[in-house]
Amino acid sequence: MTDTRSRVTLQDVADRAGVSITTASRVVNDGSRRVGAQLAQRVQQAVAELGYTANLQARAVATGRSSMVGVVVHDIADPYFSSIAAGLIAVADTSRLLVCMSSTPASEAAERQYVALMRAQRARAVILIGSRTDDAAARTALGGEVAAFARQGGRVVCVGQPLLGVDTIMPENAAGADALARALAALGHRRFAVLAGPRGLLTARDRTEGFRAGLAGWPAVLDPASIVHGAFTRDGGYEAMSTILAAGEPFPDCVFAVTDVMAVGALARLRVGGIEVPAGIAVAGFDDILTLRDVYPPLTTVRLPLKRMGQMAAELILSDADLERPRVIPVPGEVILRESTVPRPPPA
Repeated sequence: MTDTRSRVTLQDVADRAGVSITTASRVVNDGSRRVGAQLAQRVQQAVAELGYTANLQARAVATGRSSMVGVVVHDIADPYFSSIAAGLIAVADTSRLLVCMSSTPASEAAERQYVALMRAQRARAVILIGSRTDDAAARTALGGEVAAFARQGGRVVCVGQPLLGVDTIMPENAAGADALARALAALGHRRFAVLAGPRGLLTARDRTEGFRAGLAGWPAVLDPASIVHGAFTRDGGYEAMSTILAAGEPFPDCVFAVTDVMAVGALARLRVGGIEVPAGIAVAGFDDILTLRDVYPPLTTVRLPLKRMGQMAAELILSDADLERPRVIPVPGEVILRESTVPRPPPA
């Protein structure tokens, strides 16, 4: 037997409810004009009885946009990205938007392909979560695709550096790392190393340079050889910490990992090496991801309001503001000192 539910139209719903197709559309599509409670109940009952489902593809063609929001993150397994995504999904859900998420490499080329796909799907908006890179040509190409998406009526928001000419939630990476460096130096740490993340990634660069700037006013040492690059992952932190230890003594007093995920890998490597934290080497991170609750010793870090950043990004795409200039909303970090970097005793 043929499943007739697949052929149910909005006109069928209107006929069953005894209303005009305009009234049925307003109820089904949550139109701006209100429909009386009694009529709305009749339409909703007809929808349930007939098993009507709106044709979202046809609606997107008719209106020029769908209820889809494309979200790009660089690593969905990283709590930094998943926490931001959780915040924006919560806001999108209350507005009955469909979030389509993709995890891409940290490259503008991959993001450009995703934005092009969302443009073809007539998505309502795209949110790009993650750092820009130093590849100017790729960034320009991404900017061109973003502009084409906007001309089609879509909204674009970035969480990262404000380099694409769109609304941006901007974590203050350099300032946060600067404040952390000064706090660690004030605790008595003097020899530092940095697990600096991938080369070419602006977030990694900003945090590294901010940390270096924070040490400038202190009798502290950050040798260029002690700045080790690696992936923004637990394993990247483990391997970078291995490189620091392989250089031999004197070990640094304190190691700054530019992400908490890298710091977790560094802590694991120090445990394997039998080096106590913080007595042997202190460790600090950046982000204050939720999983730090299970890390021992508790990790010193720079706290960013990750979930709130996602909510802010979603609120920007829902805003009807038509501004001449893109909005840039800075998000400061807060230094959180914990047991992984207790005050260092003065030298004997």
